[in-house]
Amino acid sequence: MWIDIKKVKNKNCLVLIPARYDSSRFPGKPLAKINDKSMIRMVYENCLGNNDSGPIDFEVVVVTDDERIEQHVKSFGGKVVMVYDEVTTGSERIYLAWQRFFKNKDYDFIINVQGDEPLLERSELERMVDFHAASGFDIVTMVSEQKGDNERFHDPNNVKAIYQRENGRCHFFSRAAIPFSRDEKIDIWYLHVGIYSYRLEALRKFNECGHSYYEMLEKLEQLRALENHLTIGAIQARCNLVGVDTPEDIATIEGVLSDKKIN
Repeated sequence: MWIDIKKVKNKNCLVLIPARYDSSRFPGKPLAKINDKSMIRMVYENCLGNNDSGPIDFEVVVVTDDERIEQHVKSFGGKVVMVYDEVTTGSERIYLAWQRFFKNKDYDFIINVQGDEPLLERSELERMVDFHAASGFDIVTMVSEQKGDNERFHDPNNVKAIYQRENGRCHFFSRAAIPFSRDEKIDIWYLHVGIYSYRLEALRKFNECGHSYYEMLEKLEQLRALENHLTIGAIQARCNLVGVDTPEDIATIEGVLSDKKIN
């Protein structure tokens, strides 16, 4: 389900990219090189794209707590702000950034883009904003359709969504292999892509609610939203999104980029 982007007029969006240096599985991940370009630069430039074309304007800013990342972003002409607070979710970090640096500006949507999604394209963000503007959802995210009862389906690092294609609504998210099929193997399931478009009031409510039971149990921030009666919709991703969790994932990303050049 999606809406013609030509119907969207004058949407002003703040894209915030949380980027922490410390990572248990991959320290310094934002500065890791992918084909001689840092991952955080790749994500930043992909989000910015050609900001002069189309009805949607993106202000793209990196939000970090590390001076090495700050200096690197400034070195390639990117925008960056510092938020040193200890928080448990990216959405909490972007809320603090909005509150301290951007609350006097008028934005239609605030978008949380994970700094480890180097294959994300600006066109996907435009589709997400387009869908959000035409919907009544408080929050909009992305899912990717997957086929079959495979290893990824049972991997708790891959978050699954109970997603209704007919209206784009997400009913639940889990690290468990859901939905469970009692009678036969799973044919189609939906992988969650951790990118969020917030209406301002939804982002404020998310942060004012505090941690929720299922959020803490599964360590999934989107469950806090659902537990506090915020609605979440989703678009289906059209590009091949591969997140970076470990150093080994860099080779996978470079392989995908190489294939795109060949094709």
